[in-house]
Amino acid sequence: MRDYYQILGIQKNATQDDIKKAYRKLAHQYHPDKGGDENKFKEVSEAYRVLSDAEKRSQYDQFGRVFSAQGGPASGGEGEQTPGGWDFGFGQGFDSSDFDASNLGDIFEEMFGFGNRSAKKKDLKKGQDIEIEIEVPLEATLSGKEEEISLNNQILCSRCQGKGAEPGTPINECFSCRGTGEVQQIHKTFFGAVTRYTICPECGGEGYRPNKPCNVCKGEGRVKSEDNIKIFIPAGVDTNQVIKVDGKGEAGRKGGKSGDLYARIFVKKHPIFSRKGDDLFVSREIYFSQAALGDEVEVPTLDKTKILLNIPQGTESGKVLRISGKGIPHFQGYGRGNMYVELIIKTPQKLNKKQKELLESLKSEGL
Repeated sequence: MRDYYQILGIQKNATQDDIKKAYRKLAHQYHPDKGGDENKFKEVSEAYRVLSDAEKRSQYDQFGRVFSAQGGPASGGEGEQTPGGWDFGFGQGFDSSDFDASNLGDIFEEMFGFGNRSAKKKDLKKGQDIEIEIEVPLEATLSGKEEEISLNNQILCSRCQGKGAEPGTPINECFSCRGTGEVQQIHKTFFGAVTRYTICPECGGEGYRPNKPCNVCKGEGRVKSEDNIKIFIPAGVDTNQVIKVDGKGEAGRKGGKSGDLYARIFVKKHPIFSRKGDDLFVSREIYFSQAALGDEVEVPTLDKTKILLNIPQGTESGKVLRISGKGIPHFQGYGRGNMYVELIIKTPQKLNKKQKELLESLKSEGL
């Protein structure tokens, strides 16, 4: 009897994920329905059946065999009937009551498309979602704005109103699938016949066919055309935030549900202000005399309102003052961020005669 670990090509400390991956690969390779070696497939399946079960694996690692449900040891050769009545192979002596296929379900579903029928069925007529990018100025984040964009998009056919049929002509139930959109296939596997449902090739999964397709959309129920869409950009929006507009993606086929539009926002850089979260940052130059004696100066604001900022006496260059509530509105919330003003002492480049005399006097006084 070959070592189960060697059969799957794994180490004895392999995890369950390692065992599953190894089995999936070899099952694809050796499955009889795919032209593989049936005996190899049985051998691989036997190894997986034991090593994927924690209790059986423990017995195998300890004794080199697995004990059957009746208590007898099973040494396990292909097609070998053991005293306990458990055949490790898939031969005539195989007792299906001992075989737990629950841990194989996800593997066979991936390999052959078997599984929950309702979970597999999709809305084949639904339109595609669309993602676009919109660039807005920083000022637009203060109160929000409405943007109108133009897209070359799939829109509802105005002639047939999305039905796909010429007006006044009937829409017939598909003869092949009887309106279900699916056809049944019987797939023979090593484990027996398995029923599988696939999309009806006659109607494309729709369940019906127009007696006479629409002359404009050729039966699609939609046409490619320019579509003007209005998108409201809310206050407080920031770069890389995505705004969803329901039903403004591609129109669905033959009256199917439309997709959605996703607008990714990019906020333009401002020449004066910088943004961090909902706070704004700006620099303001002041004179040395204003820094030394204190003063009141006007500072720029994003909303163009007039604000006078009180400069404390003895202010040093680089000092940052906060103005509460003059930042960006909180997105979908209340209130606003703050504005921070960095004071920069300006050094004059050119001085007239009087200014020089005054500075000389200050210099003589140690200033």
